[in-house]
Amino acid sequence: MEIKVEKVDFPEGCNIIFGQTHFIKSVEDLYEIMMGSTPNPSFGVAFSEASGPCLVRSSGTDDLLRRSAIDNIERIGAGHTFMIVMKDVFPINVLNAIKSCQEVCRLFCATANPLEVIVAETEQGRGVLGVIDGYSPKGVESEKDIKERTEMLRKFGYKLG
Repeated sequence: MEIKVEKVDFPEGCNIIFGQTHFIKSVEDLYEIMMGSTPNPSFGVAFSEASGPCLVRSSGTDDLLRRSAIDNIERIGAGHTFMIVMKDVFPINVLNAIKSCQEVCRLFCATANPLEVIVAETEQGRGVLGVIDGYSPKGVESEKDIKERTEMLRKFGYKLG
C-alpha cells in the first residue's frame, strides 16, 4: 500500500464539500439538494463510481465549478467519493440536507481553506484516509478575538443581539 497526498484545487472565493456516497443516484440527489438550498445556486458536483464503468459522473449550474469538481475527483481517484464546489452558497446552508441524503455515507469536510486529501493506494484502487483542512492552530483566542468572533457571527445573522 502506498500513501499519497492529493492537493484539492478550486477557484478562489468558493467553498467545497467532500464526502463519500454509495450510489450513482447521488449525482441527481446532490444536485436537487443544492438547487433547493438557495435561489440560483452556483455549483458543480462530481461523483466517482466504484464499479461498472467506473466513470466520474457530474452535474451543476456552473461549468467552471463543475470542471473543478471533476478535476479534483479524478486526481483523488477514490471510488464512491463526491465533491461539490460552490460559489455564493455556504456549506452551513446545505450540510444537514446533504447529511440526510440516503446515499451519503460520510462527509470528510466542508471548507474554503486549502485542502489536502490523504489517499491510500493498493492494487485494487484508492481510498480516502482523511483530509488536512487548512492549517495547524497558532495559539488560543484572546478576549479581543472572542469579541471579534461573536461580532462577526451577529453581523452574518447567525446569532442574535
